[in-house]
Amino acid sequence: MHLPLFLAVLCSGMISAAPTPDHSLDTRWRQWLAAHKRRYGVREEEWRRAVWEKNMQMIEKHNREYSQGKHGFTMAMNAYGDMTNEEFRLMMNGFENQNHKRGEEFHNSLLFKIPAFLDWRERGYVTPVKNQELCGSSWAFSATGALEGQMFRKTGRLVSLSEQNLVDCSWPQGNQGCSGGLMDYAFQYVKDNRGLDSEESYPYEQRKGSCKYNPRFSAANVTGFVDVSKDEKALMEAVATVGPVSVGIATTPESFLFYEGGIYYDPKCSSENVNHAVLVVGYGFEEVGSKNNKYWLIKNSWGKDWGMGGYMKMAKDQNNHCGIATAASYPLCESMDGAEEGLD
Repeated sequence: MHLPLFLAVLCSGMISAAPTPDHSLDTRWRQWLAAHKRRYGVREEEWRRAVWEKNMQMIEKHNREYSQGKHGFTMAMNAYGDMTNEEFRLMMNGFENQNHKRGEEFHNSLLFKIPAFLDWRERGYVTPVKNQELCGSSWAFSATGALEGQMFRKTGRLVSLSEQNLVDCSWPQGNQGCSGGLMDYAFQYVKDNRGLDSEESYPYEQRKGSCKYNPRFSAANVTGFVDVSKDEKALMEAVATVGPVSVGIATTPESFLFYEGGIYYDPKCSSENVNHAVLVVGYGFEEVGSKNNKYWLIKNSWGKDWGMGGYMKMAKDQNNHCGIATAASYPLCESMDGAEEGLD
């Protein structure tokens, strides 16, 4: 993965004079460079290493505090260690939170008995973790994840759907490729287009191209979509009764980028300024002493090396932590064949 030139210029402006490196980290730095296939010019390497060292120090400080019981999650260095938080948010998020009212609305009805624990991966609704790479297309990955689950619910077949189809073709609905978008706009595109191609027929390229949709390879259809009311109880009921749900979240704290495991809670995480899209695939709780720590299980699109194999447990029922219930929605899918499968 090579950073675009404009990011290098941005970072050089932030670190005009790189500090003297900590030579005790030389071996770890070389191992990280080799593992992630990084190559820089001499000057760029100086300030990339400075960013990496700063991130490493933050991670190690956090994990020391975790061992003292001050945090409920751990952090780890990953492929994004040479990026500042500002760079990462610029390149790797892509959720454009705009006021819109286009879908039906879902409110919690309290008519269903909701299980305390649920993981849709165990029921076959979820495709393997994907990687958006250096493209702000999280909205497309979130949308295909929700649509993949709904098509499985309708047909009993799990087919990976094309994010590139959405990146290239859903501009008339309001999306902007690698510069951001909304899941609802993606669902509207599939409805208007009367189809979405499979991943196999229209593979991901991490950049915008010309629209190459081919109805011969369409693997999904949408008849509408539903916006879940901004309430965690409503989100829980939607996930329990429908399947995986698209959500927007905030990723502003640096701790989010280097999350490794545990239940994520950072008081600096905004409940309003959502900037990234993920997929809620379940929820549950962990018993810790006399406390039950509840969490949302989310599927991210930063590859399997991030978090818990590409997943995160995010604090649940903690005042809409990171805005997880702020912009939740799911598609309504046309049944192609087979009986509908839902929650028992």
